[in-house]
Amino acid sequence: MIISRRKALMSTLFGAGYVGLRALATGIPAGVLMKGRRAAAATGATGVTCGDKSKAQFIIFNTSGNGDPINANVPGTYDDPLITHSKDPTMAATPLKIGGKSTMAALPWSTLPQSVLDRTCFWHMMTNTPIHPKEPDVLKLMGVVDAGEMFPSLLAKQLAPCLGTVQAQPITIGASSPSEGLSFSGQALPIIPPLALKATLTSPTGPLANLQMLRDQTLTQLGDLYRNGANAGQKAYLDALVNSQTEVRNIRQDLLSSLSSIKDNSITSQITAAIALIQMNVTPVIAIHIPFGGDNHNDAALATEALQTVSGVAAIGSLMSQLASAGLSDQVTFMSLNVFGRTLGPSNVDGRNHNQNHQVSLTIGKPWKGGVIGGVAPFAGDYGAVAFNSTSGAAGSGGDVTPGDTLASFGKTALAAVGVDSSVISSAITTGKVVPAALA
Repeated sequence: MIISRRKALMSTLFGAGYVGLRALATGIPAGVLMKGRRAAAATGATGVTCGDKSKAQFIIFNTSGNGDPINANVPGTYDDPLITHSKDPTMAATPLKIGGKSTMAALPWSTLPQSVLDRTCFWHMMTNTPIHPKEPDVLKLMGVVDAGEMFPSLLAKQLAPCLGTVQAQPITIGASSPSEGLSFSGQALPIIPPLALKATLTSPTGPLANLQMLRDQTLTQLGDLYRNGANAGQKAYLDALVNSQTEVRNIRQDLLSSLSSIKDNSITSQITAAIALIQMNVTPVIAIHIPFGGDNHNDAALATEALQTVSGVAAIGSLMSQLASAGLSDQVTFMSLNVFGRTLGPSNVDGRNHNQNHQVSLTIGKPWKGGVIGGVAPFAGDYGAVAFNSTSGAAGSGGDVTPGDTLASFGKTALAAVGVDSSVISSAITTGKVVPAALA
C-alpha cells in the first residue's frame, strides 16, 4: 500500500493534530505536547518503558526480498578458494582491517573509511528459507519474535519511548516489492516513497515553510496550560526546551534544502529522506532498499553483482558521511537483513541461486565492535553458515551458537546494543543468545 494523498501522509508522519510538526517547531517533545505536565517521557504510546536511554539508537534498516548476493563478497568468504567471486577488477580481493584484525573482502569494502569499518560487524547467518515471499517471515525472525511481531517493529516499539519519537511505527521508504513492506502489531504499514515525502513537505504552502508560524501558534495555545499553571521547575523545564526563532528558521532551511534535492526514489533519495525523518524525530526505524546484485540467477560474469556491490558500498559510505555531517554518527545504526543469500560454489560464475543456509547481515554504528561473526563452510552441495562462539565470534564446530540460532541471536544482540533490558530481550525473542563479540 503506497500513500499518496497529502492529508493521509501528514497524519501518518506527524500524528493527530500534527503533533510531530508542533514538536519540531517548538522543541517541546511530542509526549509533553500530547499529555501536558503529566507527560511521562519514559513510556511510549504502546505502553513500553524505555530501557537504557543512553544506548538508544535510530535504525536505518536495509532489507531485500530479492536475496541479494551481498553474502558472496564480504569478509569471511575468502578463506576457501572454491568460493566464487566476480573477476571484475572493481571486485578484486583486497586486504582490510576490521576491529584490529586482518581479513579479505571485495575491493569496494576497503573504500569505507577506517572509522566506519571499526564500527562494522559482518554477520554470517542462515534464514532457513529459499523463498522470496517468505521475506515477512524472515523479518519476524522465522517465528521466534513474541506475538508474531516483525523485528524492525519490535526495535521501534522498544526505542520509541527512549527517543521520544512522534510514532512507534517504523516507516518504509524504499521497498522494491510488496514482500518488503512492514507490519506493526499485525497491521500492514504504508510505504512512503521519497518523492511523496518531498511533495508533501516542501511546497510553498507546506508544513516546513510554515514552521515559524506554527511555533508561535503552539506556544500561544500552551501559554495558559504551562506558564500560568506550572510551578517554577516546570516553567524552567519548558523554557529550556523551547526553540528560538533562529533555531526554527535554521531547521526549516536545512530540511527544505535537503528534501528539495530529492529527484527520484533512488537509494540516494532514500538516504536523504531517512536522515530528514530522523532529524524530524518521526520514527525510530526507517526501512530502505540498497541494491546489492538482486535476484541474479542469470548474471553473465556476475557483472550486475559487481556493479551493484560497488554502488551499494558507496551508498553505505555516503550514508555514513551524511550522518557525520548532520552530527548523527553516534545516534544512528545501519542494519541489514535479507530474505536469503546466494549460492557460493564454483559453478556460480554466470549467476547465483537462492541459498537458505547463508545470508550476511551488517550492523554499523557506535554500539558495534568491528569484526566478523561466524563464517561459511561446504554444506548441502554448496556453502552454509556455521556455528560460532558468542564470546569471540569465531566460526567453528564447537561454537555455542548453531546455524539455526544465528537469526534469533542477531535479533537479541541488536536489542542489547540499543539498551533494551535483558528480561525484555528474553521474553521478546524466544531462542538464541546475545553475542558479546559484536558489542562495543
